[in-house]
Amino acid sequence: MKTAMVIGAGPAGLMAAGELARAGIKVVVAEAKPSPARKFLMAGKSGLNLTKGEPLEVFLGNYSGSPRIRDITAEFGPEQVADWTRGLGQEVFTGSSGRVFPLVMKASPLLRAWLAELDELGVTLKTRWRWAGWDGDRLIFDTPDGRKFETPDVTILALGGASWARLGSDAAWVPWLAEKSVDIAPFQASNAGLLVNWSTHMERHFGSPIKPARLTAGAHSVRGEFVISQRGLEGSAIYAMSKPVRDGAELCVDLVPDRDVVDVAARLSKSRGKTSLANHLRKQLKLGPAQIALLQEFARPLPQDSQALAAVIKALPIRHDGLRPIDEAISVAGGLRFDDLDGGLMIRTLPGVFACGEMLDWDAPTGGYLLTACFATGRHAGRAAVRFLEG
Repeated sequence: MKTAMVIGAGPAGLMAAGELARAGIKVVVAEAKPSPARKFLMAGKSGLNLTKGEPLEVFLGNYSGSPRIRDITAEFGPEQVADWTRGLGQEVFTGSSGRVFPLVMKASPLLRAWLAELDELGVTLKTRWRWAGWDGDRLIFDTPDGRKFETPDVTILALGGASWARLGSDAAWVPWLAEKSVDIAPFQASNAGLLVNWSTHMERHFGSPIKPARLTAGAHSVRGEFVISQRGLEGSAIYAMSKPVRDGAELCVDLVPDRDVVDVAARLSKSRGKTSLANHLRKQLKLGPAQIALLQEFARPLPQDSQALAAVIKALPIRHDGLRPIDEAISVAGGLRFDDLDGGLMIRTLPGVFACGEMLDWDAPTGGYLLTACFATGRHAGRAAVRFLEG
């Protein structure tokens, strides 16, 4: 019987393990942590966003990096993810934003069903097995029973990126692949909050949502919401701006996205008598205290001219100190470059060694895109490994 070692028990690794096991290959999954899929479980704490229900062409347009990430994800896109989830006995529903969730919302029931299926297929899960590189052709693992050496027929690397190290994605694998002349793009924070050094008057607004809003940075624009936090700005709309902000584009927010600048200026030009500017903004534009505080924070002193003030409200520049540290980011850009991988995600310089998931060089926003690509690349690498063994 042929053997396969999958290193990393996250979504990509578990998906690859299933493909190999269904082909009759003896599969061992090595996981450094005491339990599998910790980042997957953490992502599901507030509702497991599996994928996004939208036309495939629109869905794939959210991925950046090599076109190959879009081609691979197209093979196992939103419809396939939903069908796969149902196949594990977990019904799904689509929210008003198009995001797809398990009906129970949490990740743990889906993970239990998935692990049970893999167990029935004969997959062996080894926890607290930390990969420590190679010794010649042998894989080295540090385990509770001491150092172990393995020589499988194929190896799938599903080691994650460089964010949330405490959950397993610590990028410790980078030096070992670099020694094998594998090209690795530097990791950068993605889907991360913004650091802002607030003035003291903002403290009472910590935790306040800003919605509706439209954020713009360079050619990128997204409508959504975000939250004022003690350390800066958080939320899906902010995360979606990670790439242009990382590239140096100025970030602006439109606080009244449902009104054009002419309408805003006309409303502001109405006489306010003895009413304070804050009350005038609240009455004419329905701006809340947090929105007004944000306006004062980034544009004080506010223009007195109604047209100039309208322009600021429609495009308020956000001063910030950059993205949160990489280990606090939801995901990362960077990783193994696709040029060093063949069509099946096998590392060209390491025959029989495949890679998948977040350790590859691609980027996407939150909203189901990250998980879908992890599922898809794991499936793709697993199937390619089967073909390699059959070849």
